[in-house]
Amino acid sequence: MKRKKVLFFIYRLGGGGAARTILNIVNYLDRNKFEPMLVTLNYNYDYEQYVKDDVKFVKLKTKRLRSAIIPLAKLIRKERPELLFSTIPNYNTVVILAKLLSCTKTKLIVREAAFLGGNFKEDMKLKIYGLLYRFAKRVVALSHGVKENLVNRYHIKREQIEVIYNPVDLYHINEQAKKPLPDDLKHLFTNEQIRSIVSAGRLVKEKDQQTLIKAFAKVQKEIDSQLIILGEGELETELQTLTKQLDIDDKVHFVGFQKNPYVFFQRADLFVLTSLNEGFGHVFVEAMATGTPIVSTRCNPGAEEVLENGEYGMLAEVGDVDDVAAKMMKALQMTEDERASFVQKGYKRAEQFNVTNIVNQYEKLFLATIGKERSSLPQNG
Repeated sequence: MKRKKVLFFIYRLGGGGAARTILNIVNYLDRNKFEPMLVTLNYNYDYEQYVKDDVKFVKLKTKRLRSAIIPLAKLIRKERPELLFSTIPNYNTVVILAKLLSCTKTKLIVREAAFLGGNFKEDMKLKIYGLLYRFAKRVVALSHGVKENLVNRYHIKREQIEVIYNPVDLYHINEQAKKPLPDDLKHLFTNEQIRSIVSAGRLVKEKDQQTLIKAFAKVQKEIDSQLIILGEGELETELQTLTKQLDIDDKVHFVGFQKNPYVFFQRADLFVLTSLNEGFGHVFVEAMATGTPIVSTRCNPGAEEVLENGEYGMLAEVGDVDDVAAKMMKALQMTEDERASFVQKGYKRAEQFNVTNIVNQYEKLFLATIGKERSSLPQNG
C-alpha cells in the first residue's frame, strides 16, 4: 500500500493546545500508511525539538500569515499531498486559499478548537469562515460543544463535522513530570507546609486570571498557600499590579512560559483554571495525568465535557470569585482518601484521551476522506 502524504500546517510550534495536538498527530501517525509533512512560518520555538526525525519539516520564508498563501500554494503543487490538515480559523483560511490557488485535487480537513462568537460582529465573521469551510471535505470539532457552535454559528452542515478530542501523550507527560524543576524555581516547593496551587495558560482576557487571583486572595487568608501561574501574555503587568493591590504579591509567582509544565503540575496540591470558555481544555487532561486534583470554572463547553459535569474535577461558576475560592478551599481540605480517589478517577479519565486512541480516529478519518476507507468513525461522547 502506497503511503498517503499528509501536509499539516500551523502558524508556529508554540506552547498552545493547537501546537501540541498537531505535534501528537504528526508524531504518532502510522508510518506504514502515512507520510506526514509539517509546515510552519519562519519561527523558532521550543516545541520543534519534539518533532520526530522522519517528519519532513518545512518553514515558509515569512512570518506573516497573508504572505504565506502563495508559497504554501506552490509547496502544495510541488509536493502533491493527498490531504491537507490545519487548525484554528485564521490558519484554516490561509490553507483553503492556498489549496484553491494550487489547482490540485488535494483533499482538505480543517479543525476547530474554540467556542467562538456571541456578538453580531463575531457571528458575521464566523459565517464567513463557515462559507470558506465548504471547500473542506470534513471539519473536525474537538468537542460536542464546539460541534454545536459550528452548526449554529458557522452554519456548517452537521454531517460534515466529526468530533475528535485532543490527543494527549500520557507517556511523555509522565516522563517529563519526573524531571527536576528549573534551578531558579526549585525554592517554590521547598516548604511542604505551604499548599501549592498551579494554573497555566496565556495571560489574556479569555483566561480570566483576575478571578483566579481574587479567589486566591480569599483562600490564602484561611490556608497557608501560594499561587504559581505559568504562561505569558499581554495582561502580565496588569495581573501583577492586581496582586500588589490585594497585598498578595509575595504569594503569587509569575514564572512565564515553561516548556515542561508537568513538573509543576505533578508537585502541586491543586490545579485551577478560571477561563471564560474552553473548547476542550487540553490542560485538564494533562493535570489529571500528573495526578493533580482540579478546580475549574464552568468554561463551556470543555470543562463540563472533559470533567463530566464535576465527576473528575470541582466546578465553579464563571467569574464568581466567592464560588471559585470556596471550591479551591474544599479541594485543599480533602482527606488523603478523598484526594487519592479523586486522583485515581482523574487518571483513568485521562487515559481515554491517550494519543494512540485519538490518533487512530484521525487515521480512519484521513483514509475515509482520501477515499480508501468507507467505514464511519465511532462518535465520542
